[in-house]
Amino acid sequence: MRVKIPYYRPGYTVIAINVGGTVIPTLISLYLITHFDQLLKTSLAVLIVSLVTNRFARPMPGLGITVPLFIPPLVAAITATILAPGHAPALAYIAGTLGTLIGADLMNLKKIEGLGAPVASIGGAGTFDGIFFTGVLAVLLA
Repeated sequence: MRVKIPYYRPGYTVIAINVGGTVIPTLISLYLITHFDQLLKTSLAVLIVSLVTNRFARPMPGLGITVPLFIPPLVAAITATILAPGHAPALAYIAGTLGTLIGADLMNLKKIEGLGAPVASIGGAGTFDGIFFTGVLAVLLA
């Protein structure tokens, strides 16, 4: 049986958006941002996590962009504890999820076409673990 990938053309990569790794964490982060009235601290934390995550992100043929499992949650937790100790869990979640998506996936979009994969997913297998453990660590901080 042949499986047909929609919109697939040889030599092109389809960019997909993972619901569990991108859409839901982004919506939760946006909800938390509306209740955490310190936009400067939030922006700074997301920037820090994005830069560190980007430094550790690596393109892996057949998988996409990968990040070591504990880098995003640890950097997010440390940054949030320093910037806003009273609101560390919320800030750690926001910075960890958005920082991972920005630093690992969005800042490496140009590298995806060189992987030769027909489909690449933002928030997919390579970054989903870091996003998931960011949520777990944020709950533990609470």
